[in-house]
Amino acid sequence: MLIIHHWDTDGIASTALTVKALNLDKFINLSPPIGEFRFDERIRKEIEKAEQIYVLDLSLPHEVEDIEKEIVFIDHHIQAKIKNPKVKQINPALNGEYSPSASFVVSQYFSLWNEWSALGALGDIGRKAFEIPKVRELLKNAEISEYEAFRLVQLIDSNYIVVDRKGVEEAVKVLLESSTKELLEYEPWIKKVEAIEKTIDDAISGLELKNGFAFVTFESPFNVISKVARKAVWELGYKGAVVVNRNFQGKAQVYFRISSELADKIKMSEIISTLRGKGFNAGGKREVLGCICEKERIDDVLGIINAHLR
Repeated sequence: MLIIHHWDTDGIASTALTVKALNLDKFINLSPPIGEFRFDERIRKEIEKAEQIYVLDLSLPHEVEDIEKEIVFIDHHIQAKIKNPKVKQINPALNGEYSPSASFVVSQYFSLWNEWSALGALGDIGRKAFEIPKVRELLKNAEISEYEAFRLVQLIDSNYIVVDRKGVEEAVKVLLESSTKELLEYEPWIKKVEAIEKTIDDAISGLELKNGFAFVTFESPFNVISKVARKAVWELGYKGAVVVNRNFQGKAQVYFRISSELADKIKMSEIISTLRGKGFNAGGKREVLGCICEKERIDDVLGIINAHLR
């Protein structure tokens, strides 16, 4: 059995639920390279050897179209219908229905619900998950407080934030072999969270303020750029934040977040469109923009953002 899953809490929780539901003694679980939505050579080699394959919480329908093996593809993202007849695609979004997480879809599919189902939803949609009665019920049954639930997501997510692919994959086994309360004291994850928090605090300490906007530049191998921007806008109350990680895994990251009050004044979609028109790998939504580029092109990206801010 091969399970290919996303690297975040939802993907890890969905995998643990699947293993438990199928009562698997032997399985291999793999995550794509963190930050890359593709099957790499490592995954391809395991697909060749696998007898049965599950793909969980990965919106990669195109990656399974040509695989001549039985595949169960469970997801909750909006995506195309898979044409490969060997793939069983389980996704409520295909019928226009909403699910907060892949863990919810997995739980519905196998009729197996526990705190992992809730953690997957909390990892994906944050505090809004507490508005879902099922989430509150599952956490209550497991005697997990809201604080503990958030802490668990933070601990599990620490593996991908520090770009530890092996740690992501091993997290499934940790979930399966530990009680939820034990996870709160799991030392390897706690150390990662501490390192992440120090990186964020160090980045924020170098913040420069211009006309109510925070400008932050730092270097780190950790994928914390969005968290730095959130802290500047959500916690520190700045109108917006332009954050640059000048050396992330050999590339540069630029992240731009604005407060909800400015969302009608600053047209993020126009900035993203301009960046893409210049050949940059950029994306985002109403209040955020993310871009990965070569280090020597940082100033070009910042120039485009600055032109819109003027």
